[in-house]
Amino acid sequence: MDNNASLRANVNLLGQLLGDTIRAHHGESFLDKIETIRQLAKSARQGNQDDQQQLLSTLKNLSDDELLPVARAFSQFLNLANVAEQFHTISREQQGAADPEPLGQMFSRLKSAQLDEQQIREAVAALDIELVLTAHPTEVTRRTFIHKHVQLNDCLAALELNLPEQEREDVLGRIQQLITQAWHSNEIRSQRPTPVDEAKWGFAVIENSIWPALPKFMRQLDTQLNEQLGIRLPLDAAPVRFASWMGGDRDGNPFVTAKVTREVLLLGRWMASSLFLNDIQELVSELSMSEANDELYRLADQSDEPYRTVLRRLREDLRETLLHLNAKVHGQKTDARDLITTTAQLQQPLELCYRSLHECGLGLIADGMLLDVLRKVACFGIHLVKLDVRQDGDRHAQALAEITRYLGLGDYAEWSESDKQAFLLNELNSRRPLLPRQWQPSDDTKEVLDTCRVIAEHPRDAFGIYIISMAGAPSDVLAVQLLLKETGVDFPMPVAPLFETLDDLNQAPRSSSSCSTYPGTAVTCRAVSS
Repeated sequence: MDNNASLRANVNLLGQLLGDTIRAHHGESFLDKIETIRQLAKSARQGNQDDQQQLLSTLKNLSDDELLPVARAFSQFLNLANVAEQFHTISREQQGAADPEPLGQMFSRLKSAQLDEQQIREAVAALDIELVLTAHPTEVTRRTFIHKHVQLNDCLAALELNLPEQEREDVLGRIQQLITQAWHSNEIRSQRPTPVDEAKWGFAVIENSIWPALPKFMRQLDTQLNEQLGIRLPLDAAPVRFASWMGGDRDGNPFVTAKVTREVLLLGRWMASSLFLNDIQELVSELSMSEANDELYRLADQSDEPYRTVLRRLREDLRETLLHLNAKVHGQKTDARDLITTTAQLQQPLELCYRSLHECGLGLIADGMLLDVLRKVACFGIHLVKLDVRQDGDRHAQALAEITRYLGLGDYAEWSESDKQAFLLNELNSRRPLLPRQWQPSDDTKEVLDTCRVIAEHPRDAFGIYIISMAGAPSDVLAVQLLLKETGVDFPMPVAPLFETLDDLNQAPRSSSSCSTYPGTAVTCRAVSS
């Protein structure tokens, strides 16, 4: 059996429909030219020298008006082929035609290695995998295309069903519409995406891909743990979490400012609230049961539909929070209140509903969508992703040098490493403030301090780590800790010095151990190479 036959069929279908769109917009002769180029490229790749020369000649003779449409035709065909390939991979996995389920393979290997089951349980309990979305503006796919590709995937799934002829024609018509929409949309932005645009792209990836995928993974992991070891994942388990550099990576990017970081943090909360609101709305529709434990009945004021009553309140709180966040992002005033400010406010009523269903013998219902939403709460929280903040180490040193010069203490930049450490440790342990009240810092120093103040405005779980580029000494880490302390950050924020030269890498162990002399300094060392 040819497992790739359906893939080729879908690629041909999408390519044919793209051809129909191009023909309708540019005419038959233009489509023939694209097909000629495709055939020549295929032949040239197989080593035909004559066709290679003819291909080069054909491309050189394209008019200026033809260059972009030809490039777009092949670009969009590749995008459609990728959609078909991704769908094919997922479809084969669901049908069991692909390799065995990877989590099952993992547990089989662990058992064959004769590892102690208690060790496996402890390792699973300690799982803490953080996937980081990084900012690469040259690779940004417009959110509108991400959305169209998701819909195309759904259409391909529908075509695999035994649909009546008219319904099949409707699906094919929808695919044609999506391809035509994409052809008449600009793939390339007319303006360079801003850091906020990059963050919105990251949130779109989460909304369309990661958000629906995470509970499926958690369900598979929970099932394997139960089958292989007889244990279940706790409700608050978060073996996989997500972080982002988008809106926080200011190393060498003057467009990432404290204002941008503040806006991205608000947008993350807005997106999380919006996604959870959709899920809670669906739960309100599903959980119509009347049986509940005493705790839930009391919270629901003895309602005949206790689950719906509790979840409707949560839904209204989320709606109010969304109104507040939307106004704040746009710099507007609003009477809406910021009601959902901690993950626990989402988690507690959902966990109560979960416990009540199990106590009433309705565990089958509890372990459905409600459990999936609880998994999302644990892994995403109300901030959706943890924002990493990244800054060049020299910027911190320059800020401190400006402060010490103003205070008449000398020039921090000219001090030896031992003198820097002594000063920083003394100030970190001091109860008096270091920053002068009436002092007007330079724009660069103000930006560094404003970034730290943004961190101080938000809770610990809104952030991942503070990353120092081009770090080379313990003072680089201590400097960040001092600036965070002086701007009001009252939680221990992990600091990750990036050792980016050979000398710094060789000195990294000593630098890291030296930082531990200040209590509360959490150091995460990262090494990067070019």
